[in-house]
Amino acid sequence: MYTVFLGGTCNGSTWRDELIPKLDPARVSAFNPVVEDWNEQAQAEEDYHKENDDFTLYVLTPEMTGVYSVFEVAMDSCKRPGRVVACILEERDGKTFEGQVAKNMKKIKKDLVKNGTLVFDNLDQIAMFFNTLQDKQVPHM
Repeated sequence: MYTVFLGGTCNGSTWRDELIPKLDPARVSAFNPVVEDWNEQAQAEEDYHKENDDFTLYVLTPEMTGVYSVFEVAMDSCKRPGRVVACILEERDGKTFEGQVAKNMKKIKKDLVKNGTLVFDNLDQIAMFFNTLQDKQVPHM
């Protein structure tokens, strides 16, 4: 079984709720860091999973109001090459990245790929990747 940290856009986004049922529970254990009461224990649990799960997944959507998730995926792509998966959803619930932000997202995607990050365009692609991943594909550090 693979463990996957589900990072990225929060802000009321439902992408985690949509992705988790698509993951094969016999093959993938997904950690959702979004909790109702964000406290020190929740932060410690998130930090543990970011450091110890087999993969970190970051989904960036136009629902973002901050930029910390962009920083997180960039840092992890440097610190954990081969173990970071990203997805940039260009449209969510009628919202899209616009103007310079849209251009930045395209450049971020290219740079993540150069770092060895697998970058997908939708949640179905992510689910297919994790559901069909073979043991030999997981780099161990």
